[in-house]
Amino acid sequence: MTTSDSDASLDADAFARLAVELHDADGVDDTIEAVVQFALHAENCTYAGVVLATAGGRAEIGAVTDPVVEAIYTAQLNTGDGPVLAALASGLTVYVADVGKDDRWPHWQSEVAAAKIRSVLHVPMKAGDQVIGVLSLYTLHPDAFTADDEAIAHILARHASVAVATARQEETMARAVDARKLVGQAMGILMERFDLDSDQAFAVLRRYSQDTNTKLRDVAQHLIDTRKLPS
Repeated sequence: MTTSDSDASLDADAFARLAVELHDADGVDDTIEAVVQFALHAENCTYAGVVLATAGGRAEIGAVTDPVVEAIYTAQLNTGDGPVLAALASGLTVYVADVGKDDRWPHWQSEVAAAKIRSVLHVPMKAGDQVIGVLSLYTLHPDAFTADDEAIAHILARHASVAVATARQEETMARAVDARKLVGQAMGILMERFDLDSDQAFAVLRRYSQDTNTKLRDVAQHLIDTRKLPS
C-alpha cells in the first residue's frame, strides 16, 4: 500500500467512525459538537465552528471549539455582514486565503486580524437545496488550506448536513408526540370536569387557542398546570 492509499484508508476509517458518532449523537447540539471536534483534529485548522440557519431564517451559533470563534460569529450576526453569512446566504464556499489581504468585509477583517487568524474557510452544509448551516475552519497561517483540505471539509459538511437534518426531524417528531400527550391530558381534564365527550373537549381547546392566539400545546399546558383555561 502506498502512502496515499494508507492516508485514504485512514480518512475512510475516520469518516466511518464519525458517521457512527453522529448517528449516536443525542440531538442537534451533540451532533454539531461532534462535527467541530472532528474538524479540529482532521483538518489543518486551529479553530472550528458551525453556524446554523433557523426555521425563522435567522442564523445562530451552533458550536465552537474556542471562545474566539464565538466572538467572531457574534460580531457578524450583530452587523449582518461577514463571510460566514455570505456562505449561508449564497450556499457557496467562501475561502479567505489571507485575512490581511482580503478587504471584502472590513469590520470582520479587523476583528479576525486582532485574533491573529490568517486563513478562513467557510463550507455550506446543505440538505437538498436548502442551506442549513456553515462549517467554519480557522488557522493562524496564511494560505493554509489546500484543495485536499477543502475536499475533506466538503465531505465533513455533507456528513454534518445529513446528521443535523435527521436530528432536527427527530426533535420535531418528539415535540409533536409531546404536544399530543399534553392535548390528550388537557382534554381528559375538560371531559371529567364538564362532562364533555372528546370532540367537545378538543373543540374547547381549539377555540381558546384561536381566541387567545396561543398554540394549542400551550393552551393545554396552561390548563394542566393551573386547572384553568387562558383568560
